[in-house]
Amino acid sequence: MPTITTDDGCPIHVDIAGSDSAPVLMLSNSLGTNIHMWDDQVGEWSKHFRVIRYDRRGHGQSGAPKGPYSMERLGRDVLSVLDALGVEKTHWCGLSMGGMVGQWLGANAPERIDKLILSNTNAYYADKKIWDDRVRFLESNPLEKLVDPNMERWFTADFRARAPQTIARMREIFLTTSKDGYVACCQAIRDMDFRASNPSITAPTLVIVGAKDPATPPSQGEAIAAQIKGAKVASFEAAHIANMEQPAPYTKAVLEFLKS
Repeated sequence: MPTITTDDGCPIHVDIAGSDSAPVLMLSNSLGTNIHMWDDQVGEWSKHFRVIRYDRRGHGQSGAPKGPYSMERLGRDVLSVLDALGVEKTHWCGLSMGGMVGQWLGANAPERIDKLILSNTNAYYADKKIWDDRVRFLESNPLEKLVDPNMERWFTADFRARAPQTIARMREIFLTTSKDGYVACCQAIRDMDFRASNPSITAPTLVIVGAKDPATPPSQGEAIAAQIKGAKVASFEAAHIANMEQPAPYTKAVLEFLKS
């Protein structure tokens, strides 16, 4: 598990699975999680790909320099990782914030992206208040206060009832996140706007939506797909963290798209 230093000195924690000679697939996490949100997928995907997972700055075992961050900064972190590993081109699968970074990469580093999977994500928030309110709340409250509301957004009530061990694991993952890093990433999400750049994306693209996702409703994913020529949409009976709520169909759909 190497640690890679970005061009501005931030250490990024990286995990690699699969054959060094296989095509590369890079996975990118949601806000407030780490590489382990992909544990259900890595075993199968690494049979076909060299799977690279990384903790975004401010998350997991990566550094958390002072924010605010920007999507460009987070995208350039990815390029630093690819450069350090000698990877010229990668498939990309990013969920939520990972899908936001993927949109930046697809438009601004097209030569580095093969196929693009944008999962449970958004391109722009017209109403900045939700993010300003969250940043303000964390000025005087610990991250623990956001755990329960997050689990309710991330997973359906049915899944929370039948998978308590998964919920407990995700609560723990969320609480390992640096509060400063979390806030800085909230600011990056607040300020992003990919509406003008998404139409320039040429990579074959799959947009995944959760039919019961309150955080990034299907309409937001469908709007992204409408901007990208030839983009396909896949929907799962899930809330926000679709790869964990529907692991088997999610794993299969991504694999079929990448192998097609």
